[in-house]
Amino acid sequence: MKRLSILVVILLICGAALYLGQRRKVEDSVNVNAVVDVAADLQRDITRAPMRLTRLSDEDEARIGDELVRRYGYVEPYANDQMAAIEKHVSDVGLRVALHTHRKIEFHFHLVPDPSLINAFAVPGGHVFLGWGLLKEIRSDDELAFVLGHEIEHIDHYHAVERVQIEAQLHKMNLDVFAAAAQIPLSLWQAGYSKNEEFEADGEGLQLAVAGGYSPQGAVDSLKRFQRWDREYVTHSEDPGEALSQLAIEGLTGYFRSHPRTSERLAQVERMIGHDHLPIQQPTTPLTVDASVFSGSR
Repeated sequence: MKRLSILVVILLICGAALYLGQRRKVEDSVNVNAVVDVAADLQRDITRAPMRLTRLSDEDEARIGDELVRRYGYVEPYANDQMAAIEKHVSDVGLRVALHTHRKIEFHFHLVPDPSLINAFAVPGGHVFLGWGLLKEIRSDDELAFVLGHEIEHIDHYHAVERVQIEAQLHKMNLDVFAAAAQIPLSLWQAGYSKNEEFEADGEGLQLAVAGGYSPQGAVDSLKRFQRWDREYVTHSEDPGEALSQLAIEGLTGYFRSHPRTSERLAQVERMIGHDHLPIQQPTTPLTVDASVFSGSR
């Protein structure tokens, strides 16, 4: 009976959304994928509702995040001075962006010494990870600010900690989440979130970066680069030459599979820049670290 009631609610909301969508004068075409996306995000929103009612305190979330990072082996600083300096620069940009979050928690930024990891991800409790492979492709502090802002918002909007709660439920564990969290693999955080959550992280991450003094052009530049990679190396499987390794391309394939289409993300960012009159003419600042050197020792 309970499941039937939920199904009825979903159908009513989908019907209302389709009705309102038909009345709006839009240029975008409606297709089956759009309906599936709406239904999937609606189902996830219903799943998230109980999470909001049983939300962990910031202190408990921070404790979980610290334990995860300890188990993943990212507690100790880099022994190599150059690597330590690069990670510090990433942290400096991240902390400047994080000053403008809704939640006033302590944020930490970690550099993952994997040249094939062209990705970034967030862990509950304020921990943000940046892959070395992605850092090597970033051209400005403004791009870096947008990438970090996106991940910060996955924490700021409780996306990351809700994943812990959902995992605990799926494994039928009592919400001794602190113990449950230790069983979550690092790869889970790279899997992406719902389409709505990814769009939310893009929009809010852009606002955070701009509030931190960075140019919104950084968001445009980074998304255009992802769009080009998708078109050249993933969708058409072209020979990358020396631009990207095959291992990196395989990582990108996973990234694009777990995120909305880059063209949609770019369109949203450009709409926000125009609607909110963000300072797109503000010049970008070249990345001030030498990411071409690699030494992963800690």
